[in-house]
Amino acid sequence: MIKGVSLRRTLTPRAMASSNPAWRLLLTGLVFHLIFIGTVFDCYFTSTVVHGMQQHSLPEAQAKRLVLIVADGLRADLLLAKSGFSMIPGAPEVVAPHLRSIVETRGAFGISHTRLPTESRPGHVALISGVYEDVSTVTKACLNAVARTTDTTDLRQSEQGWKTNPVDFDSVFNQSSATYAFGSPDILPMFALGATPDKVEMWHYGEHEQDYTKDATGLDTWVFENLRTLFRNATTDTLLNARLRGEKTVFFLHLLGIDTTGHSHRPHSKEYMANIQLVDDIVKQSEGLFREFYADDETAFVFTADHGMSRIGNHGDGDAYHSDPDNTRTPLIAWGKGIRGPLPDTFPSSHDAYSESWGLSHIVRREVEQADVAALMSSLIGINWPVNSVGVLPDADPTRPGYLLPRGGERTLAEAALVNAKVLLQHYRIKHEDQKRRSLFYKQYPRFASAEDTEDVPGDTELAVIERLILHGDYSQARLRARRVIEATLEGLHYLQTYDCRLIQSIVIAAHMGWMAFGAVSVLLPASPASSAVAFPVHVAATAVLVAFWAAFATQRSPWSYYLYVTFPCYFWDQVLSRATGLPLLRLARRGLSSSHIAGHALRGGVVFVALQSIVAGYTHRFIWSAWLLAVGMIWPLFSWPREMLTAHWRLSLAWAGACLGTAIFPLLNVYREQNLIAIAAGGVAMFAIGVRRNDSEPSYFGSVCHRPTATPFIAPLGRYSPYGRTLLLFLGVGPCFIWLAISSEGLFHVAYSLTLCLWVEVETVLGAYTRPTRALSSLHSSTGTTRVERGGSKDGGGGLSIVRVEYQARLEDLRIATFWLFFVQLGFFGNGNVASISSFYLEPIYRLVAVCNPFLVARLLVFKMVAPYVMLGATSSLLTARLGLPPARLLFLALLLASVTTLMFFLDVRDAGVGSSESWLDVSRTLNAFYVSAVLLGWAVGVWAVGELVAAVGATVCPRSLPVFDRPPRPTENSTLTDSDSEERPGTRRTPNWGWAVAAYVPWIRTARTTGLLADHT
Repeated sequence: MIKGVSLRRTLTPRAMASSNPAWRLLLTGLVFHLIFIGTVFDCYFTSTVVHGMQQHSLPEAQAKRLVLIVADGLRADLLLAKSGFSMIPGAPEVVAPHLRSIVETRGAFGISHTRLPTESRPGHVALISGVYEDVSTVTKACLNAVARTTDTTDLRQSEQGWKTNPVDFDSVFNQSSATYAFGSPDILPMFALGATPDKVEMWHYGEHEQDYTKDATGLDTWVFENLRTLFRNATTDTLLNARLRGEKTVFFLHLLGIDTTGHSHRPHSKEYMANIQLVDDIVKQSEGLFREFYADDETAFVFTADHGMSRIGNHGDGDAYHSDPDNTRTPLIAWGKGIRGPLPDTFPSSHDAYSESWGLSHIVRREVEQADVAALMSSLIGINWPVNSVGVLPDADPTRPGYLLPRGGERTLAEAALVNAKVLLQHYRIKHEDQKRRSLFYKQYPRFASAEDTEDVPGDTELAVIERLILHGDYSQARLRARRVIEATLEGLHYLQTYDCRLIQSIVIAAHMGWMAFGAVSVLLPASPASSAVAFPVHVAATAVLVAFWAAFATQRSPWSYYLYVTFPCYFWDQVLSRATGLPLLRLARRGLSSSHIAGHALRGGVVFVALQSIVAGYTHRFIWSAWLLAVGMIWPLFSWPREMLTAHWRLSLAWAGACLGTAIFPLLNVYREQNLIAIAAGGVAMFAIGVRRNDSEPSYFGSVCHRPTATPFIAPLGRYSPYGRTLLLFLGVGPCFIWLAISSEGLFHVAYSLTLCLWVEVETVLGAYTRPTRALSSLHSSTGTTRVERGGSKDGGGGLSIVRVEYQARLEDLRIATFWLFFVQLGFFGNGNVASISSFYLEPIYRLVAVCNPFLVARLLVFKMVAPYVMLGATSSLLTARLGLPPARLLFLALLLASVTTLMFFLDVRDAGVGSSESWLDVSRTLNAFYVSAVLLGWAVGVWAVGELVAAVGATVCPRSLPVFDRPPRPTENSTLTDSDSEERPGTRRTPNWGWAVAAYVPWIRTARTTGLLADHT
């Protein structure tokens, strides 16, 4: 019988979780990172909608009515290219002969460039209202709709709510005399409900009709049949007939079939081609209906799309990982009354490599931005332009051909350019006055600041000059001057929209630098109270700065989020300066470091910084993740592991290298994948083989799982299993996700990723035994103390087990482990062959479970698929913490500190606006995706692990009977002893404090998934 080291104080798990400062630091860091995700929206993406503006219109209409046809999800190249479907046997050379004949003989065509996000809602808002809905508007509207939901049964209503009126905006439909809309229930209501009463009449099919298992061409046929029914009814209804024959009337045909078909079968499929052929036929027949009913040529037609589609059948971003921005290029074809015919190509050519294969190089191709279509339609039927429109009429530029062929000739074009300038200037003036009234030190946009002393309203002088030029018949010069005013006004609007950007950037930089300094001080300096003589002035100064910022924000009526943002840097730097100034910092400096130690620390710090830079670069160059795996699997053991470790544990070294090499294959795979049943089956077989493998030291875990539901590992009591037994159950629990929702090798990746994580735990454990000090240290402060079971070390020199209280000392090696953990966080997302965007994950497997179009449920399933790997990461990370004897939150805390470096890089790299080309908006998509994905991945991974550890600590006190006793050392009391029999380990088990009940954190997660319909509704 060996006596243990007695403990003066017994810390219960509840006390550890609630009183340990490390947990408070971790919670602070997690909340800080999650809240500061919103800074990217407040800094770069704010709403452009303002109110109180005057309306302007052309004095004369060019057409009596307008027909807008939107083919949802149609790519420009697949519509217009010759032999665009050459991969399909028997495909025609021209897939849309009617639309192509219009381009070649009697219409104008070009490319309409969409902006982020490339979704149906913001795309239609841009087309019909001339307003670019930014990411924050759509996101906040979605969150507000969900927030209004008080019961789970109202989820469908909340999903509909975000599609209707997230913001108030004007539209072409609202300014028309009457609008008749046919199409999807996801699009039509948001324009009908926000318009003047009885202005917009709509007919849409039911949501259940949007079924991915059916032929989507029926949706488009339904639209045409209802249009024909409307005209047929007008022949017997005199009131309807009179209203239909009124001027300034708009007909809107929303054809959703192509988008649905593209999601289900991908764009380069015979189904997508067949749907394009149907749409071409519908356009032809619709044109005949209008000609037959009205018996005149006073109808203008505009054919376009709200967004394109990537090769894998998705959209949402700019397909930024690849060179072809297929999501942002949509066709624009206009013909009919008031529209010019085809013109010969200009020099230099208006075509590029993208359209060379179309066989239309002899005809001029006119590029436009998506919001420009609203200005074009307003000019055609002579209505007031939507007040919030930021579109530019293509004909405003006299140096390039436009789309209009007006009755008044050049004079009408000049007047249209003047109206365009007035609409934008009115928008600028409202924002200018609002910003001037709110700002303490307002600085006007420099382009208009020079005339501020000579005119009351910006731009009045320029408008007067343009009006005089039109009066004197100098139309070309008037359009040129108007174009310059338009360009300057758009730049001024962007200047006002991002007026607070520098302030937000400064706050973000100060906050992240403060967080890193705060973390360093918390790790390196003891948690002793600072001297009041030093701390009091610092507290006063920090409070004064915070109050000053809050007062300035109150004066400027800044958003409430500004108050929250500035609080963090003030708090962080207050803690840093009060704790690191004076005696604590002197004591740290007096420890002394030799030049060799300083050089070694600097070298390791440099390696960590380079590693963080490579993580940033990995978001655009996926091969870097494979390079990482090669480095940690081959180079790191050879140059960093002790030689005796390589000799004694050569099997572990080979297994580690093999696992890393196997996992390194997946980031190199092509992200464009077809369904591969062999790969899916191979993943299932691999998981099955691991599950049935028997180990004499483990219970028959597979036998207990195969007769239960798939979620059994999350809800069944796991106490009778060893740590690796529970890890195996978690592995099998999430495994079906990689079969149900797999398209190719996702299951194999799950096996390789999980094996690599488990081997990483073993490698770090063995490496720690060779590199970490073995002697026990006396406890200096309990915030970093931990309980460790050690062999030997008792007073009588026996060889039994004793419980000692040790203080964990921070080491640079911890930074390396935290960096590895950050790498595995990224690998869980990118290693599965996906780029940095939710929209780039395959939707095809989702349709196995969800047949009817339900964007919210599809999004939840996609998120479930993406976060599934982090269950294994959280489990193995918790095991690693216990095996290394780390304080429960230390590794997470260091990871949050390191993540501030990458987050700050991504934040400063975000692009806020394009300059007119689709490639610039691809940069917006790429940089915003990188920032958002990095922040969300880190928050999710840290949250899962942190909640798991917290629930573990609380669970040990709340329900100890349901927890495995052998996973924690006996809790000694004063003068208690441990006998050899008490300390005997069970065969095949390891003593890992606080691991057994950590997995309880996943119970609420999986139960939430089940109750919200992720598993129960569609399995």
